Amino acid sequence: MTAPVSPAETLRTALAGLLDGLPPKVAAQAVDRLIANYRGTTPTDTPILRDRADVAAYAAYRMPATFEAVRAALDAFADVVPEWTPGSHVDVGGGTGAATWAVNATWPGERPVTVLDWAEPALVLGRELASASPQLRSAEWRRSRIGAELALPDADLVTVSYVLGELTEAGRGAVVDAAVAAARAVVVIEPGTPDGYARVIAARDRLIGAGFSVAAPCPHSAACPIVPGEDWCHFSARVSRSSLHRQVKGGSLAYEDEKFSYVAATRGSVTPVAARVVRRPQIRKGQVLLDLCEVGGGLARSTVTKRQGPLYKEARDATWGDGWPPGEPR
Repeated sequence: MTAPVSPAETLRTALAGLLDGLPPKVAAQAVDRLIANYRGTTPTDTPILRDRADVAAYAAYRMPATFEAVRAALDAFADVVPEWTPGSHVDVGGGTGAATWAVNATWPGERPVTVLDWAEPALVLGRELASASPQLRSAEWRRSRIGAELALPDADLVTVSYVLGELTEAGRGAVVDAAVAAARAVVVIEPGTPDGYARVIAARDRLIGAGFSVAAPCPHSAACPIVPGEDWCHFSARVSRSSLHRQVKGGSLAYEDEKFSYVAATRGSVTPVAARVVRRPQIRKGQVLLDLCEVGGGLARSTVTKRQGPLYKEARDATWGDGWPPGEPR
């Protein structure tokens, strides 16, 4: 019996022929401009993706990384609410639909999906890519201005991924408020930079203020214990580079690590993890150092030694972003 093809594999296949017919120089120029916008700090009220060349370059350059980051955030959320499956999904600023693919990877099955974006070329290409997935073919791709006037249809899940950085501060607040008004659960993902983390924290505060409970990554809904300007909370997702990915991004490694910050919150009551590993574990001779955010709202370092037997083995296998102690959801 043939094993079912995963959403990640289906997406890679759909992306494979994306740059066919697009001159390499044009693709490279589009990628360079997109990198500048992606790393920039100036909000814009116009679409960054202007035409087919931009969108094709974006999809090849960013979709694999965005997909893996969003999937990692959703997986952590799903582990905390194991009995819950979204019956509908709205993807705000979804572009070519990476978050939509990630939702389908986390919770397989067909559901009503609406992708909103202000760049028509992105929506066109997103619809084209989604036609490769039987579970996404019925998704609605709708042009919408993302900002102060945003109104969302009701949905079980609203994702807002890699879009707040393109908005003014007022626009960010309006988008989060629109998600709060429409959804049972909201997941916000931003680049794993100090600025991205600050945007996530502002969204987190807004969600908590509206009565939502934080499910992940935080083991609590209290104030973040990290001192602004001294550190920031972020995680890492491993991204396999296809030949297409290497073509548009350069480099020879078969993978890269996508750093991201996120918050997942829900209207329902949740029992989050007791603690979460918030830095890459440090493995030393006979011991593992784990930096943890704990349910009480504080940061702590736990040292697990070889004398602790099975717990030590678990600590050696722990990864950045995992729940702790063993047996806790990721």
